Amino acid sequence: MGLRLFIGIAALVTGIAVVAIAGAGKDGNGSHTGSALVFAPNPVQSLGIETLTDQKDADTAVPAEAYVPVTLTNLDGSGFLRGDYANIVSETGNPAFSPTNTFAYTRHQDEFEQVMAYYWITESQKYIQSLGFGTTRRAIDDQPQRVRINQLGYDNSFETDHPKLEIRYGKGGVDDAEDGEVILHEYGHAIHDSQNFSFASEEAGAISEGFADYWAVTVSDHVDTLLGVPQLEPLACVADWDSVSYTSAVPHCLRRIDTNLHYPTDLNGEVHHDGQIWSRALWDIRNALGPTKADTLILTGSFDFPGTTMTALANSTVQAADQLYGANAEAVVQQAFHDRGIL
Repeated sequence: MGLRLFIGIAALVTGIAVVAIAGAGKDGNGSHTGSALVFAPNPVQSLGIETLTDQKDADTAVPAEAYVPVTLTNLDGSGFLRGDYANIVSETGNPAFSPTNTFAYTRHQDEFEQVMAYYWITESQKYIQSLGFGTTRRAIDDQPQRVRINQLGYDNSFETDHPKLEIRYGKGGVDDAEDGEVILHEYGHAIHDSQNFSFASEEAGAISEGFADYWAVTVSDHVDTLLGVPQLEPLACVADWDSVSYTSAVPHCLRRIDTNLHYPTDLNGEVHHDGQIWSRALWDIRNALGPTKADTLILTGSFDFPGTTMTALANSTVQAADQLYGANAEAVVQQAFHDRGIL
């Protein structure tokens, strides 16, 4: 890497250096915490620079200021990226390993994406648990989520339960696991899987895509607030960094969760497009009630969805709002779905 970039990154965290792992021992120190550098959630969003491009994973393509020092938690002490809520089970290149749980990599190294996936999935689950799921409410994906990095030779990622429940992040353009919001989007599908959410219909697929987009935005905003990292591009824009490789409009967005689409007139059968109807309703609920109440009732309403229609899940979500927060919240949620034509 260039000298200026190395100095800039090293200055971010006293005592953390980017080191090669070749020849490292394979015994961890038993600690459940560690240190790392990540994007939060991505360099376009945190730096407000829409002109960034991938440049074949070059370190020089992204300013050093994009790397944020964070604490990794819930590690199993093995020195690998394995823990209570995320488990990196396969990867291209070297598996990230540190006998001191120090994971300071940059984007030209495959290990960086492994760190990103571990961090963002773990933080997502910690956020879920902070809302009471797993304690006062039913647990949601409270397990070591299996993750494969760059197992695809094309630009796509997906969550699957065949043959095992896991998330796979691909490469091409900006590698998918370099963008925290892509990581969170796929984890959104894992959330639905763990909630006994049926994908039996096209509308169920659209709902899950819309929810996953919304989840990427709400969790990245939550984590960035904790880290003190500004979000300098539109919050409703999803995957600002990943999308620079395949979009020309500015701001670069994979999709947005604040579109003005309506049900059923704007349905076209493409689940990612149709999901924007659902995500806009969730976005309006969040803006009206705040993220804590909104995310709690949205997650509660999704348990045991039989995979029918947006209208059916909207009714369940309205019911969850009433049970959790009373008539005023119920009215807000009902209005949000009404404005999209869903109710």
